[in-house]
Amino acid sequence: MRLVVVGSQWGDEGKGKVTDFLGQKADVVVRSQGGNNAGHTILIGEEKFALQTIPSGIFNPHIKNVLANGMVINPKEALKELDNLEARGINNYQLFISNRAHVIMPYHIMLDGGYEALKGANKIGTTKKGIGPCYADKVNRIGIRVGDLINEESFKEVLTNTLPIKNKELAMLGLPTLEFSDIYNEYKEYGKRLSKYVCDTSYLLYEEIEKNSNILFEGAQGSMLCLDHGSYPYVTSSSPTAASVPVNCGIAPKFIDHCVGICKAYTTRVGEGPFPTELHNELGDLIRERGHEYGTVTHRARRVGYLDLVVVNYAKRISGIDSLALMLFDVLTGIDELKVCIAYELDGKEIKTIPATLNEYAKCKPIYIDLKAWHSDISKIRKYEDLPIEAKDYIETIEKYTNIPVDIISVGPERTETIIRKDVFKK
Repeated sequence: MRLVVVGSQWGDEGKGKVTDFLGQKADVVVRSQGGNNAGHTILIGEEKFALQTIPSGIFNPHIKNVLANGMVINPKEALKELDNLEARGINNYQLFISNRAHVIMPYHIMLDGGYEALKGANKIGTTKKGIGPCYADKVNRIGIRVGDLINEESFKEVLTNTLPIKNKELAMLGLPTLEFSDIYNEYKEYGKRLSKYVCDTSYLLYEEIEKNSNILFEGAQGSMLCLDHGSYPYVTSSSPTAASVPVNCGIAPKFIDHCVGICKAYTTRVGEGPFPTELHNELGDLIRERGHEYGTVTHRARRVGYLDLVVVNYAKRISGIDSLALMLFDVLTGIDELKVCIAYELDGKEIKTIPATLNEYAKCKPIYIDLKAWHSDISKIRKYEDLPIEAKDYIETIEKYTNIPVDIISVGPERTETIIRKDVFKK
C-alpha cells in the first residue's frame, strides 16, 4: 500500500500527528518536497519533538526514512536536527538521502532575506530559510546536489562555477559576498558526515514497491501553498500536492494507491495573502490560543478563521483526496458561534472554486452555514458513535459538502487521542 498524506489547506493542519500515527504501519516514510521550512510537531508520551527536515518515521528503528530528490536540504540544519534527536536518545534509525536532492547553501539564506526586504510591503512572508532561492538555482541549472556535496572534486567544481554568480546577486542586493574557501571547507565536512546516508532513493523506493512494502509519503505545507495551484504569489517554492509526489520521488504515478487529506477543523494560514474566512475578533484569538496556533518553524502567530470547504474541495480536485483526517476537532468544543463556509460570493455571483488572481480572491465573501455547538469534553472519546450529536453533525456537514469520508478524527494531540472510522492503510 502506498499512501500519500497532503495538507488540504494552507499548511499547519496537523500532518505531523497523522504521519506519526499512520507511520506505525509503514515500512518506509518519505519526505518528497520542501526543506526545513516545514515543521512537524510530534508528541510521544510526555515528550514533544519538532521535526523540520527529518521524516516522522525516525522514531521507529524498523522504518526506512527517505529524503527524496524533490527536497532541498540544508546539511548544516539536517545534521543539527539529527544531533538533537540523538541527544534525546533517538539514535537507532534508518535514514536515506537522495543523491539528486538539492543543497541549501549560505548564499541561499542570505538571498532569501535580501529579496524579501526588497519587496517591502509586498513581501511573501517566507521563513527565510533559503528554500526559494535554492529551488530557483535548481531551475536555473546552477544548483548543487547532494551527490556533488559528498564528492570533494565534484563539489569544488560546481561551487567554483556557481559562487561567482551568487556573489554578484549578493552584491546587487547590497549584501556581503562570500569566500570560496570558507564555504568549501565548511560544507565538505557536512558532506563527509552525511555521505553514509546518501543513495539513489528512487531505486530504493522501487525496490520497496516491488516487495509490496507499506510506504507513507508524508506531506509538507498545504495544497493552497502549491507553487502552481495555490494562492500565488503567497505560496511555497514547490508543489505539496499528491500529484507532485511521483516526480519528486522518482516513481511512476500508478504506484500511488490512496491520498489522505489533512484538514484542520477550522482554517489557519501563516504569512500574507487573501483569507476569506479569517476572524479578526476575540473568537479568532480564542481559537488561536486553544489550538496553540503558532508556527513550528517560525513561532509566528497563525491567522485563524472558520473552516473553508471551498479550499478543501479545491485541494480534493488537485490532489485526488480519497479520505480526510479531521484535526484539532476538540478545539471547537464550546464554541457557540460555529460556521462553515460552503461557497464564495464574487461580484454578486456564487462560486465554488478559487480565483486565479489575488485581486479577485481578495474580493471573495464567504457564504456560511450555521452549526450548533457541543459542550462536553470529547478528548476521551474513541468511537464515532459516542460523539455528541452536534459534533457528528459538524463532521457529516463536511462529508456532505466535499463528498469525502472523514476517516480519522483527532480529539487531542497524542497518538491515542484519535477516532478511527476506517483503516486507510488497507486497500
